[in-house]
Amino acid sequence: MQRETIRVALAHVGMALRHPEEFAVRWHRGEVVYAPSIWASLVLTAMAGTTCYGMTMGIGQGLHAVGAKAALLTLAAGLAWAIPLPALYILNSLAGSRLRASTTLLTALVTTSWGGLALLASIPINWFFSTAIPDLPAIPNLAAKLIVMLINLMVFAGVGVSMVDVFGRVIERLEPAGGRKPLWFLAIVGLIGSQLFVLFHLFQS
Repeated sequence: MQRETIRVALAHVGMALRHPEEFAVRWHRGEVVYAPSIWASLVLTAMAGTTCYGMTMGIGQGLHAVGAKAALLTLAAGLAWAIPLPALYILNSLAGSRLRASTTLLTALVTTSWGGLALLASIPINWFFSTAIPDLPAIPNLAAKLIVMLINLMVFAGVGVSMVDVFGRVIERLEPAGGRKPLWFLAIVGLIGSQLFVLFHLFQS
């Protein structure tokens, strides 16, 4: 039974990543009821991506840094999404949106799961530059750190743009009349996330 539950949950996560609009619309219309295991799987997918990528940010700094940055990146990403999410639902409702709170949450989970997968795919990029650049004798230590930080920022920017696209597509499909107006929410997510990155010293070695 447990194996079947896991299989079904993973199948739904695969659908959410391949067809995020359809996944959210079916829930919104009441065509399906997603079990708690499916919601949990979406959360774990997002956490897996941020945790694994965070580990690469601590490469070369010792085992403690690997674990610490994995946990801090996951915490920062989670807080950046969780803090403004109630405001998104409340303000959208005041503006005439008929999305349920559960649909708003599902849209956020689908988007963060997609972002987690994108971070997983970006791990080889950060891994390569984090291990190769500091070993180059022609590059001073400070310059190497700045280059690695720039690579990380480029990865986060690329993943962020992809998440904006996914979130916008899902919201627009759920309420075509409203278009992609709720994208302001992701600007707040990015602002909070960047502040937490600095607060948690994620780019410092």
